[in-house]
Amino acid sequence: MNVYDFDNTIYRGDSTADFYLFSLKKHKKIIRLLPSLLKGTLRFYLFKKGTKTDMKENMYRFLGFVEWEKDVEEFWNCHEQNIKPFYKAKQRDDDIIISASPYFLLRPICERLGIRHLIASDVDPVTGKYTGINCHGEEKVRLYKEKYNGKIDNFYSDSHSDLPLAKISEKAFLVRGDEVESWKLSN
Repeated sequence: MNVYDFDNTIYRGDSTADFYLFSLKKHKKIIRLLPSLLKGTLRFYLFKKGTKTDMKENMYRFLGFVEWEKDVEEFWNCHEQNIKPFYKAKQRDDDIIISASPYFLLRPICERLGIRHLIASDVDPVTGKYTGINCHGEEKVRLYKEKYNGKIDNFYSDSHSDLPLAKISEKAFLVRGDEVESWKLSN
């Protein structure tokens, strides 16, 4: 089986950031949250305070302004074209997507693409609150083993934060734009 990260791996860009910008254009009131978004982002990245989950929950407050089912559908109508051609050429029936992006955001595009297996962050699409831990780094391995625990033939990601998944895979590949190269893992 092949396992893929989503953002900047099979999707050109960051789907959560793109959905935020899409929502901001459609629902102008979201701009009111910008000061607290900047404060929370600086608090986490610059001052190393709080968790990534806390920072993301602060950002996801914008979901209170959207009609999430309708808006997610419209978003993918515009952004499905960002799925990279290399993925469509390699796609298999047993592919698994593992992403830190919200499950509610990725489920519709996975259904459109015929991807049946998705592990993503559980974020309430109305409140923006997590019902678990952000699906990132070691958490991806834990969730994968909890749900599948089978052998990963090939793993694809754009990020070194996915090293834990790369290490448990037969082969790992780094994706840079449209280029896919072997991931040189040191033991």
